[in-house]
Amino acid sequence: MSAIPEGILYSKEHEWVRVEQGICTVGITDYAQSKLGDVVVVDLPKVGARLEYMKPACSIESFKAVSDVYSPLSGTVVEVNPEVSKDPGVVNRDPYGKGWLFKLKPERFEEEVKLLLKPEEYRRLIEGLSDA
Repeated sequence: MSAIPEGILYSKEHEWVRVEQGICTVGITDYAQSKLGDVVVVDLPKVGARLEYMKPACSIESFKAVSDVYSPLSGTVVEVNPEVSKDPGVVNRDPYGKGWLFKLKPERFEEEVKLLLKPEEYRRLIEGLSDA
């Protein structure tokens, strides 16, 4: 079973969001990285880029596929993680820690956060996917 930490929120497209002091850190879930396999390239958004809710924000390439990462919230990118460009495998090894992708300052947080899943809701989502 994939790790699903408490204290963060999840999208139905398998991104996670940790909110700290008005800034949202975004990455892909353990479930997503396990389905991708070994990550070899991460193409991050640019600092200052404006992202839209559930529109492609960046991409991750593995030996299996190239996958879009969707922005779980609308906002402006304020920081990207340089470590994932240098060592893309950190996304596999530590998806909720050192493998984070970008941070954004949300624009419509109050309205969009309601669309994200709590840990138990996300757990049910991926359990349903593994049953299919």
